[in-house]
Amino acid sequence: MRRAILITLAAAILAATGWAASWALGTEPARPAPAAHPAPAAHQHSGQPAAAITDSRGLATQLARARLATARYATDLHAAKADGYQILTRMIPDMGWHFLNPTIQGFHVTRPPILVYERHGRSWQLGAFEWVFPTKPATPPLPGATYGSFGAACHYKDGTFVFAASQELCAKRSPQTGAAFNFWHPDLVTLHVWLWYPNPAGLYNGTNPYIQPFNRG
Repeated sequence: MRRAILITLAAAILAATGWAASWALGTEPARPAPAAHPAPAAHQHSGQPAAAITDSRGLATQLARARLATARYATDLHAAKADGYQILTRMIPDMGWHFLNPTIQGFHVTRPPILVYERHGRSWQLGAFEWVFPTKPATPPLPGATYGSFGAACHYKDGTFVFAASQELCAKRSPQTGAAFNFWHPDLVTLHVWLWYPNPAGLYNGTNPYIQPFNRG
């Protein structure tokens, strides 16, 4: 009797894991129609490649770790700033305000170098993480990752920026606000992960239609 209970519990845990992975990928698993004559266990098929199932479960685990690691930033921009995040851009439509921690190097899902926030009045909500690369990674750092791009640009201390092909073309002061020059970067490949705000366009999409109400702050 105890063995039967353990088997039933294990099956329930596996089923829940599958649903969590599907949520993380923004999809809902298909519900198979009940079979009139169930096939023998040796001939049952999941309908999804084993590698895909492993990837989706692995992604769900990584995203859960990332949420735990960044939960203190979810609605607290001051906490992010205290940990070294500095303004990188002001509001980019359908995306958000970007804050960069220049001390974070390389890719680790629990330590994003860029946090993307949405602002409503004086309230701030973390929406996405972002990583940048000089070229497209040979191996996706997360299963199914897709990429965007950001052109070469001059960045200023207050988050304003101007696209420019080289640093020599950067003005010492922001043409928009007069803020001091901060740094220049070449063309970049970007990876967004919408972990803290839902995105109907997809987990990795650069823009998010749900952000439109925040475009004016």
